[in-house]
Amino acid sequence: MDMKEILKSGIEQALQETINSGGLPAGEYPEIVLEVPPQKEFGDFSTNIAMQSARVARQNPRAIAETLISHMDFDWLERAEVAGAGFINFFLKSDMVYDTLKAILNAGDQYGVQPLRARDTIQVEYVSANPTGPLHVGHGRGAAYGSALVNLLRAAGYNVQSEYYINDAGNQIDNMAISIEYRFQELQGATLVFPPKRNEDGSMPEFDIPEGALVFPFPENGYRGPDIIETAKAIAEREGFDKLNAMNEADRVALFKEEGLKEKLARLEETLSNFRVTFDNWFSERTVHEADEIHHSVEALKALGKVYEKDGALWLKSTDYGDDKDRVVIRDNGVPTYLAADIAYHRNKYDRGFKEMIDIWGADHHGYVCRVKAAMAAFGYDPDKLTVLLLQMVALFRDGQLVKLSKRSG
Repeated sequence: MDMKEILKSGIEQALQETINSGGLPAGEYPEIVLEVPPQKEFGDFSTNIAMQSARVARQNPRAIAETLISHMDFDWLERAEVAGAGFINFFLKSDMVYDTLKAILNAGDQYGVQPLRARDTIQVEYVSANPTGPLHVGHGRGAAYGSALVNLLRAAGYNVQSEYYINDAGNQIDNMAISIEYRFQELQGATLVFPPKRNEDGSMPEFDIPEGALVFPFPENGYRGPDIIETAKAIAEREGFDKLNAMNEADRVALFKEEGLKEKLARLEETLSNFRVTFDNWFSERTVHEADEIHHSVEALKALGKVYEKDGALWLKSTDYGDDKDRVVIRDNGVPTYLAADIAYHRNKYDRGFKEMIDIWGADHHGYVCRVKAAMAAFGYDPDKLTVLLLQMVALFRDGQLVKLSKRSG
């Protein structure tokens, strides 16, 4: 027990001895509350238990305080004094303070750690950056925050599972694979031309195509970082240029997609491990697609009357749960939105039976909080079991100019 618990136990003992000796009548006395006095001359701790007990004991608070003090003969107590209308101020022996400090030092990093409560399950999902390039300092902030939160919750006795949600499905992975393909062609002498930024109206400005450009243009949504060049070179050296050139483009891009994803994930895990951040579970978005969980989730919402059709698309009735407008879950071309995948993933989380779930997102995802919670409420889950914490990205400047943090731009 810490010093406050020892003192509280001592007051309870003194109160019971006073009742047993007839100094106070039996009854239901209030809970003992300890406070640290504002000034050191008033002692190390103070309690108003005598004042709070006056109604039960039908005695003057100062008289109650004096009686309690008379039953306090503890080896850790230097003295106790009555103050004001009936406060009791406690002055502890200095040895007790030193012993507490020794106990803290002896306990080391286990000081304050509570026993595991296996039933108090919490899942914390954080970082979850797209596996398309190296992590940057913005991701590092989320990694540090999430890891510290996991460690604190575990020290408090919670049964915590940390999870990284791998966004290994969708356009960003396809764009990465195509980017590797173009860099592979560049390794063999092709000239790549990078399109400039779009005009304010969204149109693409005219630009010159160098004569002899064998591959044109580099995808507008491609990944331009030097890591893609390294990936293309590593795969080409491992698989062999002849083998890769003998494949048709579609098969080669498919290989680049799988091999590139493996390499990026390995680099992510290595970087996080060097940062002393590890995860209990790496959850692949692909498993949600392969198990057709998106379709099942949308059909379940439809059966509950929470989804309707409009303009050929399927819409979630998120306004029923506080959202400012309803949201598309299946586009008019039959392709699920990112929200649909998030809904299926979070439904999977709820079905795994955690008592509480915490997501740590970048502030640019704030609009999704209400949508995901709305979908969980529509399923009949308790949306308050999901807490979303938002982290603002760091801002970096070079020569007075803001530097954008982006895997896509490198």
